[in-house]
Amino acid sequence: MYNAARPMPILDARSLEFLSHSPEQTERLGVRLGELAQPGDLFCLAGDLGAGKTTFAKGIARGWGALDRVTSPSFVLVNEYRRADSNRLYHFDAFRLATTQEAAALGLGEMFNGHGPTMIEWPERVLELIPEDRLWISLEWVDEMRRNLRFEARGLHYERLLRKFSKIAFGA
Repeated sequence: MYNAARPMPILDARSLEFLSHSPEQTERLGVRLGELAQPGDLFCLAGDLGAGKTTFAKGIARGWGALDRVTSPSFVLVNEYRRADSNRLYHFDAFRLATTQEAAALGLGEMFNGHGPTMIEWPERVLELIPEDRLWISLEWVDEMRRNLRFEARGLHYERLLRKFSKIAFGA
């Protein structure tokens, strides 16, 4: 958990925890991660309703260079955002799915084939379909303004990505 007496975020090789004090700060953290996003990257955004998943996703898309307005895919389930170089960023929301077969039918598995980065909100609902290697970001509602963010890297690629993210976001 974040320690207010210690200004640095908690960090080890596979995890990072940080307390965001505003939606703007949450989005800025997403921007920093989005600047590092590559085709095939998988960002799993977990947390209760109102925890800041879509706010963080907006930041990722902005940092990645999305030309499109970022909105929650809750009702359409999948949004694609394009960039000037024709690359795509996929934003999948599993909240309304009843089964993992629905996610498979929507092409969730194909999104991991390196065509663009993928963000999944409510990843715990489709866990058996997503690769083991991923960056899992848990957002937790602390109070009206603050959110606790915990980043967990699974796999060497994501451990390296988390180190780069920590360096550009926090200088650590």
